[in-house]
Amino acid sequence: MESQQSNNQLHVIFLPYPSPGHMILMIDTARLFAKHGVNVTIIATHANASTFQKSIDSDFNSGYSIKTQLIQFPSSQVGLPDGVENVKDVNDRTSLEMLGKISHGMSMLQDQIEVLFQDLQSDCIITDMMYPWTVESAAKLNIPRLYYYSSSYFSNCATYFVRKYRPRDNLVSDTQKFTIPCLPHTIEMTRLQLRDWIRATNATTAYFELIFDSELRNYGTLYNSFHELESDYEKLSKTTIRIKSWSIGQLVEIAYGLENPGHNFIWVVRKNDRGVENGECFLQDFEERMKESNKGYIIWNWAPQLLILDHLATGGIVTHCRWNSILESLSVGLPMITWPMFAEQFENEKLLVDVLKIGVAVGAKENKIWNSFSVEAMVRREEIAKLLRF
Repeated sequence: MESQQSNNQLHVIFLPYPSPGHMILMIDTARLFAKHGVNVTIIATHANASTFQKSIDSDFNSGYSIKTQLIQFPSSQVGLPDGVENVKDVNDRTSLEMLGKISHGMSMLQDQIEVLFQDLQSDCIITDMMYPWTVESAAKLNIPRLYYYSSSYFSNCATYFVRKYRPRDNLVSDTQKFTIPCLPHTIEMTRLQLRDWIRATNATTAYFELIFDSELRNYGTLYNSFHELESDYEKLSKTTIRIKSWSIGQLVEIAYGLENPGHNFIWVVRKNDRGVENGECFLQDFEERMKESNKGYIIWNWAPQLLILDHLATGGIVTHCRWNSILESLSVGLPMITWPMFAEQFENEKLLVDVLKIGVAVGAKENKIWNSFSVEAMVRREEIAKLLRF
């Protein structure tokens, strides 16, 4: 490894967060940096590193200066089974306790990670947004820290102005619409569509306030986006909010044919989402009917989304509006039906439907953590069928 590095080669440390939507983006970015001549070190726990190590080894064997620095996840100390080190490993989506243990385990590694920052003597650290404490870590070492934001410029701008001006206050009801101030487009939301920690102070509010405030103290922010998609909000972020930022998204040229409603489909369902209707397991029965009709296919828990999108039979996508899925769908020209559920997904839906006008909203009304949705907020089957016909 040392023989491939020159003394004046820029050394950058990447610290990803153990969630697929965060980690995949950062690992791809780290590899991109290495392919542009940067000496890259990725800090990760053993189980998380195993998901991408083959790609890192391939890059290293191709002559790029990239390696993984392993750290031991404190599984027994936080009460988790060995190997459960990533959000994707939590099969029960309602298990906030398990998710909390993963976050707590990562926070316990702070001292060890800070020692690595010092020992590795890097020129810069790039850390996921979920590690606000790394601002101080970088300051101690007198090196820049870049904040990796795993979603859109639009959602970050919307969140910033909602937090700053609090337009959701003094509303008559949770369903009354308010306009987000200072945006170049008229964007209306309801209080129910806001993230729970913004809507009302709760146990995670202080943590997320630290996350977003830390961005203002960064050297800059990396976005997995591109200028042509979000030029207005890229400019707004740099001028009004005054955050130095860079867009690092890439497009893949793939052609897709459009399919009419009623054609074959693939539905990815988490195992704990197996619904019960009239005392029977609805989704299991539905799966059997689809096998008999040969019209649809259910994949339980996880699916290779890029492989599915990279198929001529794929004609559209119903997306929860996570940024990864949006970019993948945009790059291949797929029509999108938007079904946001939680986090910044409702802001991303506004970008697709109201600003870019390349999506159709299914009508989700409430931002709720995981799958704790009320009957009132449920999207009915008639609405879904109508949009698919559209």
